[in-house]
Amino acid sequence: MSIGNSPEDERPFEDPSEEAPVSIGRALRQARIEAGLTVDDVSTATRVRIAIVHAIEADDFAPCGGDVYARGHIRTLARAVHLDPAPLIERFDATHGGRPAPTPAAPLFEAERIRPERRGPNWTAAMVAAIVAVVGFVGFTAFKGGDDGGSNEVAEGATPTAGSTVSPTPKTDKPVDRKPEPSDSAIAAAPQDKVTVQVSAADGRSWVAAKDHNGRLLFDGLLKKGDSKTFQDSDKINLVLGDAGAIDLFVNGKKIDDDFQPGAVERLTYTKGDPQAG
Repeated sequence: MSIGNSPEDERPFEDPSEEAPVSIGRALRQARIEAGLTVDDVSTATRVRIAIVHAIEADDFAPCGGDVYARGHIRTLARAVHLDPAPLIERFDATHGGRPAPTPAAPLFEAERIRPERRGPNWTAAMVAAIVAVVGFVGFTAFKGGDDGGSNEVAEGATPTAGSTVSPTPKTDKPVDRKPEPSDSAIAAAPQDKVTVQVSAADGRSWVAAKDHNGRLLFDGLLKKGDSKTFQDSDKINLVLGDAGAIDLFVNGKKIDDDFQPGAVERLTYTKGDPQAG
């Protein structure tokens, strides 16, 4: 009987780390270093804040503000360091639950069509009966009140006698000038000696940063869907939009119709006069 290592002990050592895929942040960091770029270089080229670049390279996507923004930042950073963004996006979707599946239109339509067929109380008939009862009660009350002499006054007012003259009542009320409610474009309008920019998160939420002509930060935060911010300066307004596709812009009273893509990061500058991106 020989004493030695069993066949299982003679198998080559397998390092499980060799088969583990490289994380998204590590892949971006390695590609950036191989391209000879610093974090400042990547931030300047992509307009993604330095803090967000550091967080993504550490596989921390919380500062991005949501999965939509995280996908946009990953795609932008990958292109800046000469990586194919598709595998990174697929890996992100696999580890974060993937994209939400769109709701099919047919089941919603069927649900709306079937819902009225359900049997239930006839509330319409009950409401009509209640209205008729109220109207009848009011009419009966008015008729009873007319027995005290009020009906004579009404008759005299309705049918004047031959000897009486009815003088027309002069109209002294002047029409009231009602000013219309200000619209979005009216709110965005500004004096000609200033530049006014209104940012509205119409189609979703977006991170927004705004600075005046001196570089002073006017706003840096997340606009939820339906939120709006207005900025004004004597010379120019500098904007950074985290998801430009979700934003409606009004500059100096005019809407900016730029074809921004969802998840795209845009850096814009607007000055006095006609809206123009700098």
